[in-house]
Amino acid sequence: MPGIDECLLEAMSLPGARGAWLVDWTSGLALGSAGESPVGDHETTAAESAELARAAAEFESPAGEPATTGSAAVETAPQAAAPPVEDLIVTTRVGYHVIRFVETDFDSSVFLHVWLDRSTGNLALARIRLGDLAERLVLG
Repeated sequence: MPGIDECLLEAMSLPGARGAWLVDWTSGLALGSAGESPVGDHETTAAESAELARAAAEFESPAGEPATTGSAAVETAPQAAAPPVEDLIVTTRVGYHVIRFVETDFDSSVFLHVWLDRSTGNLALARIRLGDLAERLVLG
């Protein structure tokens, strides 16, 4: 079972991988990073991808239930529910961004993010491998 560093190194072994992050989506902080950043700064990439992850989680929240993002939800619900989405895929003219939510025993507020080169990356393989990594990741 890989830890954060091993997980990111394994993500970087994907064909076309340019960068990889493990991000806390409630705070936007990178818990780890490897490779390049599309904006030149790993912390900025983590914060921007966390915004996207929060938006997806809120978009899919059941009607009438409070979203599990933000400080108020964290205070009222010590164990935030896992987002109802498994992963997000964003395509750009030069690459793919795959975000895979990680379910954990404590709060499920982290995700894996890999940035792939569009011409050499394999989107299907990345999605499958990130799912496997998310299941095997050991945090703590």
